[in-house]
Amino acid sequence: MRSPGRIQDKHLLAIVDGNAKHRAEVSAALLSFYRVTEYADSETAFASLRIDKPDILLVGEEVAPLDGFELVHRLRQMPSGRRLPTIMVLNRDGGSNPDAVKHCGADSHLVKPYRRSTLLKTISSLVNAAIEGKWEALPATQRQALRGTVEVFNSISDVIDKGEPITYHSISEACGPLVEAVNKNDYRSILNGVKDHDNYSYVHCLRVATLLSLFGRTVGLGNKEQNLLASAGLLHDVGKMAIPYQVLNKPGRLTEDEFTVMKGHVDASVHYLRNGHDIPKGVVTIAEQHHEKLDGTGYPHGLKGAQLNDLARMAAIVDVFGALTDRRVYKPPIDAEVALKTMAEEMSTHLDLRLLNLFREMLLDAADNRAA
Repeated sequence: MRSPGRIQDKHLLAIVDGNAKHRAEVSAALLSFYRVTEYADSETAFASLRIDKPDILLVGEEVAPLDGFELVHRLRQMPSGRRLPTIMVLNRDGGSNPDAVKHCGADSHLVKPYRRSTLLKTISSLVNAAIEGKWEALPATQRQALRGTVEVFNSISDVIDKGEPITYHSISEACGPLVEAVNKNDYRSILNGVKDHDNYSYVHCLRVATLLSLFGRTVGLGNKEQNLLASAGLLHDVGKMAIPYQVLNKPGRLTEDEFTVMKGHVDASVHYLRNGHDIPKGVVTIAEQHHEKLDGTGYPHGLKGAQLNDLARMAAIVDVFGALTDRRVYKPPIDAEVALKTMAEEMSTHLDLRLLNLFREMLLDAADNRAA
């Protein structure tokens, strides 16, 4: 049994730049997030890129013997380079440069000096655009599930920034096709569709939403309750939008102070959801309790035993499983079997073992059905 939605290794980014200092700075800034390969001249890059297939290309304007614009233009003439997401890095914001970028076929451009956060955002947006473009080939239900959930997920940060309430109807409506796919046992392409997506928070929440809906069906819940579970999965970590980027995506272990900041996402989630429009109590409860543990050692309230809601117990299992099998900047994913064994052996006082056994059987059945 493989992990549902198993995420591949880090995306490969190729840098072509004649400026050795800039290449080194960019590599150092990106190595926590991507695999990086460097080319100092356009001739070597052109020969290699005809064979190698990076996920994204970053090209400086001053390289030799072909300048960056000409290199991109020639790559665009080849089948292997036609759809390669490409960013031009300009030394200055000259009047003709935007026209040159457009003419050569680059997808986007940055002007030195630029922020690391701007570079990461630009790369992610292009990677995700390429991934989301592939969704058009999926059947209608699966395509609608992915497009609807990513659209509503991305819109939440704008809603929060404007101080507006989250509207449950839009979340529930986006999760409708997801629940439909789950009930038809045809959700695998949804999980596979996000496996290379570069928005880790969306990937985790979409996987939790899918598996929670499936878990709900397994324990006998109907469509309405499954939709609530899927909606809760999509929203359960909404408070992480208030966590500083450097804490949320820190490559190493969090300090005690940083972990305290990270735990604050639960209170932030509850705040956003309680101020929302028509958010069901179950959705708020899942967001509030999915980090609680049966033995009382969880957070934020240290609830224990019968104080934990049954839906939150289910969500805790799915969230832990997702966290273990997700790829993040600070860790690779682990196989589903290893994750389940870890949960049963090392978290037996934290999780509801009866529900964990049902969850394990659910995944085994799903794997058997796929093999058949």
